[in-house]
Amino acid sequence: MKQARVSQPHERSYPDPICVRAGDAVTLTGRRDIWDGHCWLWAVAEDGRAGWIPDDLVHPGLRAASAGPATAQRDYWAMELSCAVGDVLSVLDEHHGWAWCRNAKGEAGWVPLRVLEMCA
Repeated sequence: MKQARVSQPHERSYPDPICVRAGDAVTLTGRRDIWDGHCWLWAVAEDGRAGWIPDDLVHPGLRAASAGPATAQRDYWAMELSCAVGDVLSVLDEHHGWAWCRNAKGEAGWVPLRVLEMCA
């Protein structure tokens, strides 16, 4: 398992982030953003929670659509992990410029790769 040290503090952006399971319906709003070279789409889940999802979460043909219904192709939870400079995190996955990390307390969430320094 990779380890990373936090070089800049990061605070999670949303207290109750969007969460979907493979096969769940989402509504794409038409908002798009390019963040660190990756495309993100603003979506609303069936439970009403909204947030940014990676564009590859939905079928490729729908990514170009400006808005409308889509289906999640895999599980996704937009939970971010707040962390401080010097924290050492276990990196479990990397995707779309973010790393899914676990801290020493066992808390997990996404952290931007740009605030992490991978340990040798």
